[in-house]
Amino acid sequence: MVLVTSVRDYINRMLQDISGMKVLILDSETVSNVSIVYSQSELLQKEVFLVEMIDSISVSKESMSHLKAVYFVRPTSENIQKLRYQLGNPRFGEYHIFFSNLLKDTQIHNLADSDEQEVVQQVQEYYADFVAGDPYHFTLNMASNHLYMLPAVVDPSGLQRYSDRVVDGIAAVFLALKRRPVIRYQRTSDTAKRIAQETAKLMYQQESGLFDFRRTESSPLLLVIDRRDDPVTPLLNQWTYQAMVHELIGLQDNKVDLRAIGSLPKDQQEVVLSSEQDAFFKSNMYENFGDIGMNIKRMVDDFQQVAKSNQNIQTVEDMARFVDNYPEYKKMQGNVSKHVTLVTEMSKLVEARKLMLVSQTEQDLACNGGQGAAYEAVTDLLNNESVSDIDRLRLVMLYALRYEKENPVQLMQLFNKLASRSPKYKPGLVQFLLKQAGVEKRTGDLFGNRDLLNIARNMARGLKGVENVYTQHQPLLFQTMESITRGRLRDVDYPFVGDHFQQGRPQEVVIFMVGGTTYEESRSVALQNATNAGIRFILGGTAVLNSKRFLKDLEEAQRISKSGSHMV
Repeated sequence: MVLVTSVRDYINRMLQDISGMKVLILDSETVSNVSIVYSQSELLQKEVFLVEMIDSISVSKESMSHLKAVYFVRPTSENIQKLRYQLGNPRFGEYHIFFSNLLKDTQIHNLADSDEQEVVQQVQEYYADFVAGDPYHFTLNMASNHLYMLPAVVDPSGLQRYSDRVVDGIAAVFLALKRRPVIRYQRTSDTAKRIAQETAKLMYQQESGLFDFRRTESSPLLLVIDRRDDPVTPLLNQWTYQAMVHELIGLQDNKVDLRAIGSLPKDQQEVVLSSEQDAFFKSNMYENFGDIGMNIKRMVDDFQQVAKSNQNIQTVEDMARFVDNYPEYKKMQGNVSKHVTLVTEMSKLVEARKLMLVSQTEQDLACNGGQGAAYEAVTDLLNNESVSDIDRLRLVMLYALRYEKENPVQLMQLFNKLASRSPKYKPGLVQFLLKQAGVEKRTGDLFGNRDLLNIARNMARGLKGVENVYTQHQPLLFQTMESITRGRLRDVDYPFVGDHFQQGRPQEVVIFMVGGTTYEESRSVALQNATNAGIRFILGGTAVLNSKRFLKDLEEAQRISKSGSHMV
């Protein structure tokens, strides 16, 4: 059930059976699906000498009949039109067309009608319509991620496109895994319900034959939930490596853009952070910031030893050994530089934004009680000149989510102070968050106030203290996984779709989060999988969030809601 392997297998099959020089043609979505699991050098080994986008191929007229075209694109009507144009005026000797999801019969007929010169050698469906960033974490990279917050009446066609894209992505995941799940959804989310119902309709009615895989002992579970049930996790600063890089610098398709940092060599301006390609990152991606610093120091020491031995070249044999080991040496040098650069840059940001101070209050707001002390701490930080605007906003949002009902006067005082200290944020943004994800809207026990077990756990945590004050928080997803593992996920909160029910506990679970996931949550899934052999979880979502992206989605939804309410 490892998604990275599934996508790699599809690409291998696509490329290795076509001999000779090839051009690989992708669209704006499949380029992410491929690049995240397959390196440039691996493509070269498969005789791919050119990678092009379908848009630029459609514009160019240059003949390349010596090359075989391998298309891997989504089956959208726009892509079908571009392909039809290409087939009417073929530039390549052969066309091998692979779609990342289900084709309609009409689309196949349209392509066949356009292939008058009979250049198409094959048309196939290879179900890799998702970005598999880590073995148990995938995303759909949806640009219009904010739409899940809007009522259907505000933008019905936008929401339908949104739902269609999510259903396509989930269907591709289960086709890649060769499974048909029972489906449950979060009762309080209209969007989750709609997606769950449309996914069930596709799998059990429209494409029932395609999803009729060999029965397993217990059916897998697909659980569709809503980001708004846990708005706290994407608002917190992060202190484990992968999550921290995404929060402070940004991580897109396992790549980090460092061009904003001055005077870096060209080959370090964009670096890859992939658990598949980087052994150091794989063993440190979930470690906390202090441990990463120590581990990088050890890596630097090891590299210095290797560098010293390479300087001591005295014989022809030494020279030959150095030449043989040079590629590995260069790779090691690049890896050391990359991790040192990232940690150095993050240390500067932590210091400049006083994030240790900010994060301590954030963690207290997320994990511990005490409204009076929290109000004082947030007020002090709002007055602190070193605290950035975005950090002020996040603190007030976390306070509002935690103490929404407790002291309206103090809450209003914080809103006013935020407006005077950080006027760049639209008025009412915190109130809009409460409207979207306040206590009335949430299913789960976000702050552990209602469930007796959670209250006991929080008390025990308070008495013992925790290993690291900056990583006390556990996402709500952790509780959801525990409930599934123990067979305690309540039917009333997470109903089944149709008459397909779970027999016993599932062994395989895909949790899809409408509105996006975080790297803190993907870490929870990886740790859960490592400690629980009986059940395997995969996490997916519409986007991978950091606090900037979550707030941007919130602002966009607020803007559209305002203009929509004027129109109604």
